[in-house]
Amino acid sequence: MSDIAYLKRLFRTYYKEKRSEIPTVSLFDNREFGYIPWDKQIIMKRHMSFKSQDSITKHLINEGPRHVYFSGALYEQPEIQDMDGKGYQGCDFIVDIDVDHFYTPCKEDHDFWYCKECGKSGLGMVHKCPKCGKSKIKTLAWICDKCLDVAKGEIIKLIYDFLIPDFGISLSQMRIAFSGHRGYHLKIESEQIRNLSSNERREIADYVSGENISLEILGLQKKSGTFYSFSGDTYGWPKKIIRKTYEILKKPNSEIHELLSEKEKFDFSDNYIKGFLNSKQDFIDKIANNKYFILPSIEGFGMTNWRKFFTGIVHEVGVEIDTPVTIDIHRLIRYPGSLHGKTGFKVQEIFPDELDDFNPLDEVNEKLDPIVFESKVQTTQKLEVLEAQVPATKIKGKTYGPYTKGEIIEVPHHIAIFLLCKEVVKTI
Repeated sequence: MSDIAYLKRLFRTYYKEKRSEIPTVSLFDNREFGYIPWDKQIIMKRHMSFKSQDSITKHLINEGPRHVYFSGALYEQPEIQDMDGKGYQGCDFIVDIDVDHFYTPCKEDHDFWYCKECGKSGLGMVHKCPKCGKSKIKTLAWICDKCLDVAKGEIIKLIYDFLIPDFGISLSQMRIAFSGHRGYHLKIESEQIRNLSSNERREIADYVSGENISLEILGLQKKSGTFYSFSGDTYGWPKKIIRKTYEILKKPNSEIHELLSEKEKFDFSDNYIKGFLNSKQDFIDKIANNKYFILPSIEGFGMTNWRKFFTGIVHEVGVEIDTPVTIDIHRLIRYPGSLHGKTGFKVQEIFPDELDDFNPLDEVNEKLDPIVFESKVQTTQKLEVLEAQVPATKIKGKTYGPYTKGEIIEVPHHIAIFLLCKEVVKTI
């Protein structure tokens, strides 16, 4: 039996055994469904509809698909292939937070890339080869507790720093799920929001991410050689910027230095950081005592550096979302309770009050645990490594790897499924 056939059989068995536990979604009859099979020649089968939870469950048991999706949009006839003929009725507001799309420091430890043009390889996240400048990059993206914590932190920030205080969205309108791989989905179910156009959704996406913010319009200005900042006595972004600035200033100098020197965020030189730290207390006092304050005088800080500093603050405050997902009113998202074909993990729904403690790679609550192929009996499988380098994987408190091409390994069942889904090994 091929590895693909083996995984498909496992997925079918999962859906059969868990058929009573797979959740339904609201307004089920009006949703479009789709799936990606294990056959790589077929990209996706979509424009499907089901009239009951039982009918989709039977389909999953028969097909054992690699990935399963449903629409955020509601349609009169979701099975019609012509988008104009479906009878669009509105779309839930969808946010996808996936660490594939933004930098996290841990990628320097576990994400590999290889340039197909010149052969150079390395660690981390690159969009083009630093040697030849070409974009023909093959990547091997991995997961760890750190990057998943970052993604979870972004969801929490989105909910409690933006959706609730700035938009008045209630927790009861939110549906949150771990994607089964490298991120989280959030869906807002609201009649009012369902009527938003793509452009209106883009405005919200820009707002929560801090994209296209004008610091000058918010209040950053220079008058007669003096620099003025934002008013912390207002709402929205000015207040968020001041609050985050104050939070950073209260950190130890060593932490501030490390933050301001990060290339992905502030990228200040040591001299500028030294001047900043020398004025740290003055900065703190000005924020504490003034609603609309004069910025401290820092050596080398003109408008360019102040704009650079506050742009970095905006980056710290804003949420890293995948904007194309949010603005696409016909987008399909992963079905809750389904399996992710790149990991074998379950797409796990989570209530907001469960987010803080949720740890997808080592979850103690069995009902929330997305790692469904952990065997009750201690069984192992022999595998041969196919990739030049496979990063270390820490799951359920134990670390496996790193591995190199040609290595023969023996790992527990759930780790074998994960590595097979990642396509970095084969069974022997």
